Amino acid sequence: MQKSIFEQMGGTYTQVGDYLIPNLVISETAQSPFGKYGRMRKRYLKEYRPVLYTNLLTTGKLDQHLAEIDRSCEERRELLISQMAKREGVTETLKASNQMEWVRRMNSIRNRAEEIVLHELIYC
Repeated sequence: MQKSIFEQMGGTYTQVGDYLIPNLVISETAQSPFGKYGRMRKRYLKEYRPVLYTNLLTTGKLDQHLAEIDRSCEERRELLISQMAKREGVTETLKASNQMEWVRRMNSIRNRAEEIVLHELIYC
C-alpha cells in the first residue's frame, strides 16, 4: 500500500473503529501575554472570522498575533489621547484651574480614542 503525503511527511494515524484519524498536535509555543485588546480581538476572530482564527491557531501564530494587536492598540490609543488633548487645549493649566472640566474632557477624549482603536484595529 502506498503511503499518503501525510505519512510521507512523518504523520501518524490512530484507528478509531473503522476510521483512521490523523494524530495532529499543535506545537507548544511560549505564550505572549496579551491584555484587553488581545482578548477582544480573539473573541472577534472566533465569532466573525472563524477561518482566520483557525488558520492562526493551527499555524501557532495566534498568540503572537494577539500580543501584537494588543501592543498596537495600546500605542495607538496613547498617541490619539495625547494628540486630541493637545488639539483641544486640555492642559495641566486647565487641570489646575478646573479639575472637573479637565476630567470631563479627558474622559471624552479617552472614549473617542478607544472607539477609534476598536474600529481600526480590533473589528476589521
